[in-house]
Amino acid sequence: MVTLRQLRYLQALASHGHFGRAARACAVSQPALSMQIKELEKELGVPLVERANRDMRLTPAGREVVRRADQILRDVRDLKDYASEHREDLGPSLTLGVIPTLGPYFLPAVLPRLQRQYPDLDLRLHETRTESLVDGVQEGEIDAALLALPIDAPKLETMALFEDRFLLAVPQSRAMPRSMRTEDLEREPLLLLEEGHCLRDQTLALCSAAHPAALRRFGATSLTTILQMVASGYGSTLVPEIAVPSEIRPQSQLKLIRFKAPEPAREIGLAWRASSPRRRQLQKLGSFLKESWQENAPRAMSETAAALA
Repeated sequence: MVTLRQLRYLQALASHGHFGRAARACAVSQPALSMQIKELEKELGVPLVERANRDMRLTPAGREVVRRADQILRDVRDLKDYASEHREDLGPSLTLGVIPTLGPYFLPAVLPRLQRQYPDLDLRLHETRTESLVDGVQEGEIDAALLALPIDAPKLETMALFEDRFLLAVPQSRAMPRSMRTEDLEREPLLLLEEGHCLRDQTLALCSAAHPAALRRFGATSLTTILQMVASGYGSTLVPEIAVPSEIRPQSQLKLIRFKAPEPAREIGLAWRASSPRRRQLQKLGSFLKESWQENAPRAMSETAAALA
């Protein structure tokens, strides 16, 4: 009889393209995974994998079985979610995705309260870029994701949580006015995160009038690294206000400049599959996160004001 374990192992093998890596992802030995794949082939009566030395590839039948297995495993997750939806809490487990330019600054403000209110919740965090989060939510691998809105994903439902304003970070030694217009960004030598980060895309959207030579692209994958480069005199960058308490210190050699109204900002929200059986629970989670941040916002704003002084 075909088992869900066999389908999960085949799915992992298709995803990783290597028996060893698939076994590690499934937390089993390589022989155990290989044996289950052979049992699945025997049960179905067709070869699923072509094995040649250390190389492997799926057969045409294997690719079709993987496609069907993906749907079966998604339906099983939905079945579990359906049962979980009828609980009063957020369910026994939750996989929450978050973008890197939000997670380190937002989660410390809300996770302690979440743990206190739902102590039995098995929370699993997945931090990666927006595109990967959207794919994960659409495929049912992630229950919900914290990211910047809007997103181009018709199958997802979103809830706006709060607005996060942008400030300009420049070296401490640089003479600057206390505020500036967004139009002034076209004269700024802006440092950008590497491609794929939504903060990079938001910066480019605000600086559409900037000369390409003024935009400096680096392989940096974190806001922390970009700000260290700014402090060393390599340029300037946009920093989300939520990151200020963690990233801007008196010894960091950085200066923050506010923008005149209307201030540029990004809208932070929660996204989940519109068809998810846990829709009501995820709406509840969104309301909880929104309320938690509203309680924390005054302290964060006072720390930002201190950094601007």
